[in-house]
Amino acid sequence: MSGEGNKKQFWKRNTAKVPGNIQHVYGAQHPPFDPLLHANLMKAGNKPPSTTTPGKPKKATTFQEFESITSDAWDVGDDDDELLAMAAQNLNIEVVMETANKVIENHSKLQERRQQQMDKMTEPDEKDGQEAHEEEEEEPDEEDEREEGAETTTDLSFSSEAFPLSDNRLVKSHSEAPVGSPKELGVDQAVLHRQQSLPHRPVIPLVARMADQNTSGTPAMTEREASRLDKFRQVLAGPNTDLEELRKLSWSGIPRQVRPITWKLLSGYLPANAERRESTLQRKRQEYFGFIEQYYDSRNDEHHQDTYRQIHIDIPRMSPESLILQPKVTEIFERILFIWAIRHPASGYVQGINDLVTPFFVVYVFEYIEEEVENFNVSSLQEEVLRNIEADSFWCMSKLLDGIQDNYTFAQPGIQRKVKALEELVSRIDETVHRHMQQYEVEYLQFAFRWMNNLLMRELPLRCTIRLWDTYQAEPEGFSHFHLYVCAAFLVRWRKEILEEKDFQGLMILLQNLPTMHWGNEEVSVLLAEAYRLKFAFADAPNHYKR
Repeated sequence: MSGEGNKKQFWKRNTAKVPGNIQHVYGAQHPPFDPLLHANLMKAGNKPPSTTTPGKPKKATTFQEFESITSDAWDVGDDDDELLAMAAQNLNIEVVMETANKVIENHSKLQERRQQQMDKMTEPDEKDGQEAHEEEEEEPDEEDEREEGAETTTDLSFSSEAFPLSDNRLVKSHSEAPVGSPKELGVDQAVLHRQQSLPHRPVIPLVARMADQNTSGTPAMTEREASRLDKFRQVLAGPNTDLEELRKLSWSGIPRQVRPITWKLLSGYLPANAERRESTLQRKRQEYFGFIEQYYDSRNDEHHQDTYRQIHIDIPRMSPESLILQPKVTEIFERILFIWAIRHPASGYVQGINDLVTPFFVVYVFEYIEEEVENFNVSSLQEEVLRNIEADSFWCMSKLLDGIQDNYTFAQPGIQRKVKALEELVSRIDETVHRHMQQYEVEYLQFAFRWMNNLLMRELPLRCTIRLWDTYQAEPEGFSHFHLYVCAAFLVRWRKEILEEKDFQGLMILLQNLPTMHWGNEEVSVLLAEAYRLKFAFADAPNHYKR
């Protein structure tokens, strides 16, 4: 923040509630409102949010006071100063609507220019015919021409004129548009095209852009993203990689271009010394395929056929189906999982382990391709490349499982302990949610077992899992320890939806089908920030969450 005396300091606790100023959001990610603890955050005239917990407020302890004071100073970006200054102003609805209409108009003109340039480049042979056609169409009014284009073409051009509803609301989704006569359908369709072109978060398919939301098909990297990529390359370029510095950079996400080498280094698969990496890769890959020759033919033996049959059944149930159901990918996954099970008889193969191969496989495929994997035929890669991807995925998955193998031994004691710790943690950070689930007899083991067993892979899109694992790789004991706090933050994230459910069945359906389909890097980053806050508060002081 600026040091000038005439500017407000961010660290003052009575700052306005504006974007960039992270304060308690009661009912979303924080405990019920306690007026004793949060009186300093209230402005005159603001009513404290009501709480569903009866009884007197708890007396503030020194730790709780410290936590409440420091929690509103989390994660200020480099360029938040300007946002704070702008957002602090009181903008009325007329100013907002006028500005929004100008943005829409400018954006529509830019889109039309781009589309015209693309038409000239892609259809040179039909140029003369198009020019004649355009001359005929230039006579009508500009606005009518744009409306017609929005109705008859599949590009994202749209009219610059706004179409608000009768109650002065902008249409947020097509379902909100009023149902009218066929004459009004043209207007509705133009509105739909406009929505698709506005600069809001796009609708992201489950698989598309799963490696990173800033990859092919998106605008060029921002200056900040390019700067981060340069920092990664500088760290990786040295003769001996500084792993501690690499972890610091990786915590906030790893650029797609350097993610494969970074994951291999952070997982301990590759040495920090650059000269030894190539020989290490060759040795480990040869060792893996030695295991294939030694063990894989035994998959139909009496002692191993049950293991192989279960693997064979589980793989088609994985996602993304467009990748997993490719015969070549299925074969690779079967070999990886069977060899791991044979070499780890204490646990053997357990359902859930199969999901842990996917992020490694996808990341290492992207080392060799540019396009997105859901549209890519993996068998088109060279055989040597596929062998490298398979071996690298096996060894990195093995390194991960070495740290959480008690999750998969008999009776899965590691998961049992983590689910119990999750219950105790949630009871302290959000007692209302905890009591609500107790009231309707929802046991944490009934929904959180899968969270621990699959590392939230069944709850999040794969693109989010890969971003999550960037931080897990960078965080000490990320998969075994930090994951607990991520699960706690993830549960409390759905506080409002949980409290709205008033029966066991509704709660279980919600908790097993949480609406994360359209999550991206932004949501995962907020989740990780909240998890880090919880870890900072509780990890070194476990008695704070034990009653």
